[in-house]
Amino acid sequence: MILSPNFAHAQNELDSEFILEDLRKLSHDAAEGRKTGTKGAEAARRFIIRQMEDVKAKSLKKGYRHAFKFVNNAGDSIQGENVIAYIRGDQEGAIVITAHYDHLGIINGEVFNGADDNASGVAAMLGMMEYFRSHKPRHTIVFAALDGEEMGLQGAKAFLKDESIPVDQVILNINMDMISMNDKNELHVAGTYHYPKLKPIIEKIDVAPLKLIFGHDSPDLGKNDWTFASDHGPFHQNKIPFLYFGVEDHANYHKSTDDFENVNKSFYIQAAHAILYCILELDRSLN
Repeated sequence: MILSPNFAHAQNELDSEFILEDLRKLSHDAAEGRKTGTKGAEAARRFIIRQMEDVKAKSLKKGYRHAFKFVNNAGDSIQGENVIAYIRGDQEGAIVITAHYDHLGIINGEVFNGADDNASGVAAMLGMMEYFRSHKPRHTIVFAALDGEEMGLQGAKAFLKDESIPVDQVILNINMDMISMNDKNELHVAGTYHYPKLKPIIEKIDVAPLKLIFGHDSPDLGKNDWTFASDHGPFHQNKIPFLYFGVEDHANYHKSTDDFENVNKSFYIQAAHAILYCILELDRSLN
């Protein structure tokens, strides 16, 4: 069955089957939970790079691979690796789409596949990369599959320190983290508390039957403030506007049950399209 969103955007559709298949492969047991520094993470990287090569997305001077090192909470030196490509636009400035590909690995013999967290964001990003290959954006779009998020947003921090990346040209970060498991048709978007000029651009977009829920970004919310909950946090710290798209925590969060079989596939495809439509409107509206 081909899942298609019920939006009035027929000319702007992602390849739903392509995205679902990428999600399935990234969250397969063969990737061993994609923990940073493991062979499972390397398998995920190779898969992502093949997709970038297939759509002929451009790489920076270093190539698609951007290695970095950090010290984990145990004091061990860990090597991570971001995978970065871009599609050039004509307008000055770049929009960076981020999605972390790492997860928790194998714990007590169980594979934590991280289908929602965050193979869902990566697969959607790869689908958008394919879309923009044939629909040239106004701004340059950077596609960054980030490593080390589960160990303290390390990939995002490394991205912003990477001398091969012209960070001063970044006008917006779109971060996707957990966008496939929700039974209320609710997709949350955080960031407009800090960057209120972004809200009127996207709140007018028709994403029915989905509901875009704004919030989770005010400092008085305590643990419910998601401003620094994922890779958009370091962008915000560097005064780069962000919008974070995701769902609320669910029963499969950081559990071995976060599998492809438990993904709400209809919701996921609708969410990926809703985020694409927001990106398209932001690309048109921002200078």
